[in-house]
Amino acid sequence: MELHLGTDEELTKSLWVRIKGSTGAGDIIAGVCYRPPDQGDRADEALYRQIGAASHSQALVLMGDFNHPDICWRGNTAGHKQSRRFLECVDDNFLLQVIEEPTRRGAVLDLVLTNKEGLVGDVKLKGSLGCSDHEMVEFRILRAARRALSKLPTLDFRRADFGLFRDLLGRVPWDKAPEGRGAQDSWLIFKGHLLQAQEEHPNKEEVRQNHQEACMEKL
Repeated sequence: MELHLGTDEELTKSLWVRIKGSTGAGDIIAGVCYRPPDQGDRADEALYRQIGAASHSQALVLMGDFNHPDICWRGNTAGHKQSRRFLECVDDNFLLQVIEEPTRRGAVLDLVLTNKEGLVGDVKLKGSLGCSDHEMVEFRILRAARRALSKLPTLDFRRADFGLFRDLLGRVPWDKAPEGRGAQDSWLIFKGHLLQAQEEHPNKEEVRQNHQEACMEKL
């Protein structure tokens, strides 16, 4: 069933639908989006309002070509202002991005985002279709039915080397890094360096978590 979010839909190339759940299972909101490379700030903000409205649902899957090739999803950093604003939207709405491999010419342009861990699984790139230079993305939307075991990397601060951590952060020229930037850009710079230091820190462990999941549909 098509869903109208009522937030400047004419400005964006997006489609939202509600997938009705079976008895005992909740509905899923699914969105498909194409963001042109030259899209302006006004259309971007309209899209972010739609994402914000849709993310209030218990289960959201958003997919599409967002054209942010400069985003590093491992470090959650980006070079361009519009890409950093997109990352801010993703963080503000507690979304997870599940595509890990490049989908076009070495860049991760095509994304799958969800607001519920374990809702999307079996993600595969299947090669290009016809004359397209984008990889096809195949994945499953999962429903709560059977138990599964997942591994999530987390920092173990009980074994942390805080001296090393301070040394890694101390290498950043903090007097120059945020120079001439506003509060938001300065925060993103700080967060980027903090996440990079965490990635370089050796004391991580895999934490096993049980969650409910079962196959609903392949897309």
